Amino acid sequence: MRGDGDGWSRGPDGLRHWGRFGAAGLLLRAPLAGGGSAVLLQHRAPWSHQGGTWALPGGARDSHETPVHAAVREAWEEAGIDPADVRVRGERITATALSGWTYTTVVADAVMTLPTSRNRESSALAWVPEGEVDSHPLHPGFAASWPALRAAPARVRLDDIDVDDAGTVAAALPRTVDLADQGFVWLHADPEGPGAYARIVDADIDATDAVRTDANSEIAPADSILSLTRVQVLS
Repeated sequence: MRGDGDGWSRGPDGLRHWGRFGAAGLLLRAPLAGGGSAVLLQHRAPWSHQGGTWALPGGARDSHETPVHAAVREAWEEAGIDPADVRVRGERITATALSGWTYTTVVADAVMTLPTSRNRESSALAWVPEGEVDSHPLHPGFAASWPALRAAPARVRLDDIDVDDAGTVAAALPRTVDLADQGFVWLHADPEGPGAYARIVDADIDATDAVRTDANSEIAPADSILSLTRVQVLS
């Protein structure tokens, strides 16, 4: 039922967290000129919990919702982001409590810095360059999780890719790539953009594992930081 998650979850330690069935938020990333990326942040209304801080659009999960459904819905309600414009790339449980309550951050991409419209829960909404996010006064929970959610930029040399694949790869970029325990990468093809180079390889590895390379590697240039499979880039 819509709205049945609104309310506090109370733990045996006496702490309470918003969302009877947990909570979720959307980390929406979009490209900037020059190969960079921006993240959509919400300046929380003064009357709200931790009001005046910056965080992600998000809120309580209803009983029937997955974290992805809840996060995308909250971004629609709080920021006017059409669900059709959201491409989910991964999710992380970024906070837990003894009550069993969890907060899940859903990581997603948009093709551009979309226009937004705020509701009463926001003082402002802003697309913030990724490198400037932690210069804002962040909500403590978001501040704690941000280092693991931030995407490291990396560039792809399209000239190094077989001509039959280069167009397909180019059409998939820029995008966030989820490397599981190794974090997130913002992959783009701007030769003058930020980050070292990543190479797309044919290695038969699991799509959740990146092949780390170094200066002595025979499968990547000396300035590469990692290699990715086509599955990772095109999924």
